[in-house]
Amino acid sequence: MPENTLHAQHVPGFGTVAVRPLDPATDAPVIHAWVSEERAAFWGMTDLTESQVADIYAHMATLDTHHAHLVTKDGEPAALLQTYDPAADRVSEVYEVRPGDVGVHLLLAPAAPGARRPGWTSALLTVVAEYVLRVLGRTRVVVDPDVRNTKAITRFARQGFTTGPEVVLPEIDLPDVYLPEKRARLAFLTREAAGTEATGTV
Repeated sequence: MPENTLHAQHVPGFGTVAVRPLDPATDAPVIHAWVSEERAAFWGMTDLTESQVADIYAHMATLDTHHAHLVTKDGEPAALLQTYDPAADRVSEVYEVRPGDVGVHLLLAPAAPGARRPGWTSALLTVVAEYVLRVLGRTRVVVDPDVRNTKAITRFARQGFTTGPEVVLPEIDLPDVYLPEKRARLAFLTREAAGTEATGTV
């Protein structure tokens, strides 16, 4: 397990899932390949170069309020996880932030052509919830999927998230990327609903 591992958890029947800080330089090729795919259009980076992606996450690494992580399954890249303080994000303009809230963005690695991954999303979300709610000590997760991203909204609902209002997030500018106004469906997961008592934490 890498020395910079922040959390690692064995999921029975799935494997060992670990969370570590994203390295903007060495992880950029993998992340760029993921965000360039059409399925990641809601991520807003499909037209960026690998260098631009690296620059964005290098900038994020300088912030105290936003953090990027690489999630691995048995040592292999499995997801990009971004956590943030909702009070310092555009989402704070459309809902009342509570003490203990943590914002999450999650992009799963693509499946191999023709491959089926039953339980993949549920296992990764379980570990992510454990990390942000127990390890980081937060009390509620906030997600803001695009209203058109029905797959993500359905996945969050299955995981125990409570659907909140449909809102319009304001536009923002970041280094090398412009994020336009976004119509999102907020969803929330409390520590109680998640039942974050890890089994097999390593």
